[in-house]
Amino acid sequence: MGQQQKTFQAIEVGDGGDGRWGTYAHALWPEMEGLLTAEGRTPQGAGRVRTLFRAHMPELVPVLDRLAGQLDRPGAEAFLTHAALRPFTQSCTQIGRNGTLLRNYDLPPDQCEGTIASSCFLRPVIGMQDMLWGLLDGMNDAGLAISLTWGGRSVHGGGFAILIVVRYLLETCDTVDEAVARLPSLPIAVPQNLTLVDPVQAVTVFVGPDIPPTVAPDACAANHQHLPVTAEQERALRTQERLRAIRAAGTDDVVAMLKPPLYRSVDEQGSRTLYTARYRPVEGRVTYHWPDESWPQSFGDFTPGSRTVTLARAE
Repeated sequence: MGQQQKTFQAIEVGDGGDGRWGTYAHALWPEMEGLLTAEGRTPQGAGRVRTLFRAHMPELVPVLDRLAGQLDRPGAEAFLTHAALRPFTQSCTQIGRNGTLLRNYDLPPDQCEGTIASSCFLRPVIGMQDMLWGLLDGMNDAGLAISLTWGGRSVHGGGFAILIVVRYLLETCDTVDEAVARLPSLPIAVPQNLTLVDPVQAVTVFVGPDIPPTVAPDACAANHQHLPVTAEQERALRTQERLRAIRAAGTDDVVAMLKPPLYRSVDEQGSRTLYTARYRPVEGRVTYHWPDESWPQSFGDFTPGSRTVTLARAE
């Protein structure tokens, strides 16, 4: 296995209205617009997803308007609703315990923006941003942290990409209980697992277009939900093996996250572990880890910049 590198950046975007977010989004738009569905490119489809967004995420409508105005491209508003995006899947592992959220994020490197964003759209939020303002994982100033994994089932329905759901929950909720109570009102396009942590509790919730939000037996997840895992799925994803490993590791063992089976080298689809994130939301701190380095960020000391990291050592 040879070395592969990826550049991650950390940016501050404020409330999205002063041009910093717009500069970032304009640079990425040529590769983003291809992810918009055919329906999202029509006036009728764009109207439908805006209506869906207004109905289910009304608090974020002013932010949507502000960001769409900054981007100012055909299809931008429909894209930013995250209700007209092509479905995608990720092979990730995560656990919440004792006020800490620990997760590995796995995807082909060229499909992840690799942007740590500090924003204040409705409140202070720090997280790994994707699809221009969605979040793969993040925390807010109230001490709530959330991360996602794919639920492992090939089902797709009308609704939001999970990235904007994570953003919405962190922008509007203070606690795990508040966030879990919001989930039944949010249509979600693809089966996903959310792990949520606040200062007093941690839970994992299974969500998807064909199931009601379902609290998992414990606050950890890989890439399956409550249904049996087929032998083929286990061979491809090693989801049950990773779940056992992260349960054993807990939230303090970052070293275990950087070794197999939790740390994954390239699979048949080109997916691999891109980063490990350890959130301590009550302290307002997160540290991103790779095999050879780490990058701490916090609300009190957020450092913009970029780092090119090695994803795997040569063998």
